[in-house]
Amino acid sequence: MSSTRYGRTLLGIWSGLLAISCLNEIAMDRSMVSAVAYYSEKPAFLPSCRIYEPGFTKCSTNSIQKLLDQLNIGIPEVLERFGPFDPMRVRDIVFKQDNNEVATIRANLTDLVVKGFANTKVKESRVSKKDFNWQTKIYLPKMRLDGRYEMAGRILLIPLSGSGKIFIEIDDLDILLLTKIRLYEKGGFTFDNVTSVQVQLNLTKVRTYLDNLFNGRSKEVERSTNEFFNENWRDFYEALKPLIVETVENILYDVMSTVFHLIPANFFVEDIPTPQQLYGPKEILGRKE
Repeated sequence: MSSTRYGRTLLGIWSGLLAISCLNEIAMDRSMVSAVAYYSEKPAFLPSCRIYEPGFTKCSTNSIQKLLDQLNIGIPEVLERFGPFDPMRVRDIVFKQDNNEVATIRANLTDLVVKGFANTKVKESRVSKKDFNWQTKIYLPKMRLDGRYEMAGRILLIPLSGSGKIFIEIDDLDILLLTKIRLYEKGGFTFDNVTSVQVQLNLTKVRTYLDNLFNGRSKEVERSTNEFFNENWRDFYEALKPLIVETVENILYDVMSTVFHLIPANFFVEDIPTPQQLYGPKEILGRKE
C-alpha cells in the first residue's frame, strides 16, 4: 500500500472514530437530560387553562386529552418511572369476596398487562374551585386485561379451582373518575398530590377466558364453563366487578400520581392558588407540607 493511500485510509478510520465519539457524547447528553425530577417549564404539548374564566371545563377537557395523547407517544420521565402507557403493566391483585349471592371467591392475578388506554377519549374534565379535586369522564372503545390467575371458590353457583392464563375484554367502557388531591409546593410551583381515586364503570359487553380451569381435568368442561360465563356476561361482570374496578383504579392512580408529581398543577390550571392560600399557613405548618 502506498504511503498516500495508507494515509487516506488512516485518516478515514480516525474520522469515523471521531464521528462515533461525537455521537456517543450526544447520546450521553440526551440521556442525561431526557428525564428530570419535575418540569420547571410548561411542555409544549400541554395547553394551560384558567379556572376562574369562562370555558374552563372545555379547555381542561382538551388539556387532559393532549396529556393522554402525549403519554401514548411517550414522556421520558413517565416511561422511566411507570413504563409504557399502552400496553401497560399493572400491579398484582389479591382479591377476596365472601357472602355474595353471585360469587364467593379468592383469586390472585399476576403478570398483568392492560391494553386499550391508547384510544382513551376524554369526554369531560372538571376541577372543583373549592378543593381542586378532579372529576373526569373518559371513554375506552375496548380494554383488555391479560395475565395469570389462581382462583378458588364459586361464580354463578359453579365451583371453581384452577390456575393459568386469563383474559378479560371489555367493550365501550365509560369511566367516571373522581380524584382527590392535596396541594403541595416544590421549587416555587404548586403540585397535586393524589390522595385517592374512585371510579364508576359502565360498559356494554364483557368477554373472558380462563385457561386451565378445574386444573385441566376436563377441557370440555373448561370450554363450556367459559362459554357460560360469556353468555351470562352481566352476571359474570357483577361477580368480578370489585376486581375490575380495583384494576382500573390502580392504573389511574399510578398514572396520575406519576404525572402530577412531574408536571406542576400551575401548568394545568394557571390561576391555581398556592397551598398556603388554599389551606392557610397554620394548617400547612401543622401538616409539614
